[in-house]
Amino acid sequence: MAPGPWKSRFWVGGLLLWLSVGSSGDAPPTPQPKCADFQNANVFEGTDLKVQFLLFVPSNPNCGKLVEGSSDLQNSGFNATLGTKLIIHGFSVLGTKPSWIDKFIRTLLHATNANVIAVDWIYGSTGVYFSAVKNVIKLSLKICLFLNKLLVLGVSESSIHIIGVSLGAHVGGMVGQLFGGQLGQITGLDPAGPEYTSASVEERLDAGDALYVEAIHTDTDNFGIRIPVGHVDYFVNGGQDQPGCPTYFYAGYSYLICDHMRAVHLYISALENSCPLMAFPCDSYKAFLAGHCLDCFNPFLLSCPRIVHHSLVEFHLKELRKKDTNIEVTFLSSNVTFSSKITIPKQQLHGKGIIAHATPQCQINQVKFKFQSSNRVWKKDRTTIIGKFCTALLPVNYREKVICLPEPVNLQASVTASHDLKIACV
Repeated sequence: MAPGPWKSRFWVGGLLLWLSVGSSGDAPPTPQPKCADFQNANVFEGTDLKVQFLLFVPSNPNCGKLVEGSSDLQNSGFNATLGTKLIIHGFSVLGTKPSWIDKFIRTLLHATNANVIAVDWIYGSTGVYFSAVKNVIKLSLKICLFLNKLLVLGVSESSIHIIGVSLGAHVGGMVGQLFGGQLGQITGLDPAGPEYTSASVEERLDAGDALYVEAIHTDTDNFGIRIPVGHVDYFVNGGQDQPGCPTYFYAGYSYLICDHMRAVHLYISALENSCPLMAFPCDSYKAFLAGHCLDCFNPFLLSCPRIVHHSLVEFHLKELRKKDTNIEVTFLSSNVTFSSKITIPKQQLHGKGIIAHATPQCQINQVKFKFQSSNRVWKKDRTTIIGKFCTALLPVNYREKVICLPEPVNLQASVTASHDLKIACV
């Protein structure tokens, strides 16, 4: 892996009742396939892969469909025009379904309008860790064969995003290598360290495996890899000993796994916009603690990279008002919305706020405004305002310029107004 460029029946009391309307000769509707789930294996069965691919779509995020071939995909709601996110779990101690996987899938489908495919390799990942490592190549080949079926359906390589957890991150890296580094993105969530810290780039995740590779490191002193493996590597709190995790061995399994799994939970929080995270470019955590990495400027990154992006939003009134002006601003990207509120104090012309959004700013295609009513109970508020709207990705100091709508924004109280937002990707 050489470095590369960058979805007439009713549920009653738990029973499914069919309502038949028409002549007695009418055929009953065909029942839909049941939802599929992860397999369970015991610690003595961790040799055969028995890989399953489970498809989840935005219209039914809680129901996985077992897909193997192209016909399965086409009959299960797969949309080749959307992006595809592949989740690959890591080593399983107990041979059970990952505890975090359901929430992860729901959060992904809420944050992005995409196909989500979970790779279930529970059998091949259970038992002894080193046996699971030996299955990485075989699993990678099976995933490649599956992805080729997506390409036949018209999916582009660049629209595929692999999210690998622990050992699954290196599986993603090997899949990316087999596709010549042309997959869109690979995200490694605390990529596994044992057997990989000293491995060659051909054997582990690295920056040449996709057009963009990122990794979140949270357990570099135990189960996670210590070295950078992507275009951007986030070493959270230095990459080890995460806040809230047990510090004593008597905490048992939680003591062993908490730091390692924190990367997964941080990523989920970032997608939910509940945990704003900023990273400072730095050579080492020691240098950061010494105060040498407080500047966001970097000739390659241009700013402090984020798991969740933040944008400044500003509204400039044309005329002063004698009361506070409250405006709700909403960004739209592929049917996903992100909102914030701007308050302009009375007798002032300018107000601003911050919007957290999971997608890059250049993928925001529309902005909506709602000028909040002054709560006149006895009659409709017909107040109007005119102003100018601008936005900029944070940190503002290191962006080329602020982007403003070319025309003035006219708003009437309690009426939503929409405008196209065109920002070039850089």
